[in-house]
Amino acid sequence: MFPVLTFTFILSSAMAQPPSAFLQRTRVEHPTRDPHTPGYVKARELPDGANAPVNAGGNFILGPTHNPAPEMTVRPEVPHGTVYNFTMESSASKIYPGIAREPNTYPVADPADPTKVIVKSHPAPYTRRVAVYVPKQYVPGSPAPFIVGADGPDPLLFTALDNLIAERRVPVMIAISIGNGSGDAQGSQRGLEYDTMSGLYAEFVEKEVLPLVEQQYHVKLTKDPEGRATMGGSSGGSCALAMAWYHPDLYHRVLSYSGTFVNKQWPWNPETPHGAWEFREHLIPNSPRKLIRIWMEVGDRDNLITRDNFHDWVLANENMARVLAAKGYPYQFVFATNAGHTDRTVKQQTLPEALEYLWQGYPKH
Repeated sequence: MFPVLTFTFILSSAMAQPPSAFLQRTRVEHPTRDPHTPGYVKARELPDGANAPVNAGGNFILGPTHNPAPEMTVRPEVPHGTVYNFTMESSASKIYPGIAREPNTYPVADPADPTKVIVKSHPAPYTRRVAVYVPKQYVPGSPAPFIVGADGPDPLLFTALDNLIAERRVPVMIAISIGNGSGDAQGSQRGLEYDTMSGLYAEFVEKEVLPLVEQQYHVKLTKDPEGRATMGGSSGGSCALAMAWYHPDLYHRVLSYSGTFVNKQWPWNPETPHGAWEFREHLIPNSPRKLIRIWMEVGDRDNLITRDNFHDWVLANENMARVLAAKGYPYQFVFATNAGHTDRTVKQQTLPEALEYLWQGYPKH
């Protein structure tokens, strides 16, 4: 199931094309966007190789060199957390029993409304992988802060936490890295979980994942939303924000790489007709400020689909930064130059700083 992930991120940027077009697309770069483009947010350009300061919000430009941060190297001298792995079957889920797109079919734009797509799907089983990181410093029985990650397992996260916790730069936290339910985009289980504009995925995690983690690995997870974070890349990034947006009673901290704050929601919902684009279009500007802190990144060669005005990943993230600033949210936005969609080198450079920024204001002992 998981080898598909590398390919499915490509599919998300080439929707409504046949397989030959997908394969051709892998050899074509998305256009490079200039962070100083008129209309983009004003951002502080950092020296090449530098990360944004952990105690400063606002907009920053990184690159073009992306070397791994020292905290992304496994260090034998620091305490290493234990990683537990288990699987969840779709047959055991009351919330996500499983769907898949019909074989050899692809989402196509609705000729009557280009903001909608037509897609065929059917019930289908899946197996979901989950990895649970428990730091060596965790005191059994104590309520622990934690971070929930999409598209798991995520070994990079576990390495970063080993080093950051040892240096007391982030709290002693548990990480729950949850695999998606397979596929990508409209009509798939992953698309249903991550691109739907609702609190359903947060409820799935709360009711069906976290109780298993506590029971199986004898940990206690905090109920305080200040001690709960979400993270993800691409559609997992927009899902991370949706978890906190629709359930601020559960999560107050969000980390997003190449967030898919664009229109990929399916089935279509008249309450959010433009999918996650609605975050910057209506939801954030028109709602009272919520208790959410967000770190987010986009690459200068991030995804762009030109079939309508709602599928530019760079513009979506730029506009997110603008509306977050206007509403007074604590946020940090990183525009990475010489970087593509969910760029691994950028994540290796920035993840420690991102986590440290994300957990500002929370006790580290």
